[in-house]
Amino acid sequence: MSLSVFGTRHVQALLGSFGRLARNPLATALTLLVIGLALALPAALDLFVSNAQVATGGFGQAVDMSVYLKTGVPLAQARQLAADARARPGIARATLIPAQEGLKEFRKYSGFGAALDALPSNPLPDVLHVVPRASASSAADLESLRRYFTAWPEVDVVQLDTQWVLRFNAILAVLRRLAVIAAALLGAGVLAVVGNTIRLEILNRRAEIEVTKLVGGSNAFVRRPFLYTGLLYGVGGAVLAWVILEAAVLILDPSVITLAQLYGSRFALQGPSRQVLGALFGGGMGLGWAGAWISAHRHLRSIEPRA
Repeated sequence: MSLSVFGTRHVQALLGSFGRLARNPLATALTLLVIGLALALPAALDLFVSNAQVATGGFGQAVDMSVYLKTGVPLAQARQLAADARARPGIARATLIPAQEGLKEFRKYSGFGAALDALPSNPLPDVLHVVPRASASSAADLESLRRYFTAWPEVDVVQLDTQWVLRFNAILAVLRRLAVIAAALLGAGVLAVVGNTIRLEILNRRAEIEVTKLVGGSNAFVRRPFLYTGLLYGVGGAVLAWVILEAAVLILDPSVITLAQLYGSRFALQGPSRQVLGALFGGGMGLGWAGAWISAHRHLRSIEPRA
């Protein structure tokens, strides 16, 4: 068989499948709606997580610590300690806040300026503000860094508050896993919907299939239009899921913008990225094709021409 004949037969099968779907618009629309909703739900959850990360400005990775030096440490030694901290692998920044600068900031923002004037000396110590690298921001890395600074004889207290960061990242991790679980469960649902639809079509066309096999049509030849039907269901469901996501973003965006402005932010909802759309269409096509193949492979074997 030449390549042109092979391609022509596939085009004929594709167009024939499209025509059969177009002749049953209500049933096709209902099936596409179910597939579209099943594909849109996990994609919407993933979109929510992505927008949450953008809205927070990446603060879920903004881990830092304050290293309070003892009050008797000379400023020159404190600067040398800051230089030593910057030279350590895993530290992005180490900024020294001298005691006098810290006192000025405290006087400016605390509202206790008069009380500070009554003190005989500056009670605040020099402070190292340390920001770890993103690659060294795990709980184990942060604990190792805390022990490192605590071992310094010039250090009085190391303050590290990572609970809020860990909780935020844990929530996002849970949502990502929920998206994966939802995608797996709803993907199985898409397989079932497509498989059952193809099964019904095979039963409705049983006589036609028997005649095709009687004149020498193979199972692969008979199966081809059903595979394209499943593929079209997958593509149509992915398009509908895309429309649902874009409509949801369009409807929610004005309210989100208003809420963000109340907090002094210019955040606006972002629609699905190219990666999400690629996964959406790839998953829809794959599930539609697989569901059709499983159903056709199972049911076509039981249909043989009657003598």
